[in-house]
Amino acid sequence: MSTLLGRRVLLRPLTRDDFGAWREVRRRNRARLKQWEPRPIPGRPDTAEDPRAFSERCAARRRERQQGTGYGFGVFVDGHFRGEMNLSSIQRGPFQSCYVGYWIDEAVGGNGYTPEALVVAARFAFEELRLHRLQVSIVPRNAASLRVVEKLGLRYEGLAERYVEINGVWEDHHRFAITEEEWRVRAPELIAEWIAPLPVAAGPTG
Repeated sequence: MSTLLGRRVLLRPLTRDDFGAWREVRRRNRARLKQWEPRPIPGRPDTAEDPRAFSERCAARRRERQQGTGYGFGVFVDGHFRGEMNLSSIQRGPFQSCYVGYWIDEAVGGNGYTPEALVVAARFAFEELRLHRLQVSIVPRNAASLRVVEKLGLRYEGLAERYVEINGVWEDHHRFAITEEEWRVRAPELIAEWIAPLPVAAGPTG
């Protein structure tokens, strides 16, 4: 599968060759990410420390792409791995929907890379995968993730109580969504703001 390009970010599937960069970023962000992610399964090796476990994770993502059930992307900025943007649990039939999950290296947070990557992923989901609906679920206290959907103006659907197990606790989640109909209306605005190249300023005249 080809890479997906934004204005400043590049999205592509991770491979085992990315292990060194993955380990470095995940180690630095371990404490912060722990509070937003499901608790690791006991006895399973840590993908940030075990290259074989990371390779198996990449292989699992590859199988998901082949089966059309998920599309996981590494987010790269200036050629450096900085996080992930994942389309998961893709359902076809009458649903044509998926869940979106993401995280970004704290060292580059606040620069708008995540909303840009989400617009790139949404365009891929709606225009290439032909999905009808994307959902983003966020723990209420996760202010950084909430800023992402707020910047993009995703529609709020309500609070899902005890929705997902996060770090051993069943956490409430705010649910946000965008449908293909909304995308068709808003795509020109979102692409112009986050993906399209900025116009080159004219040089001095005279």
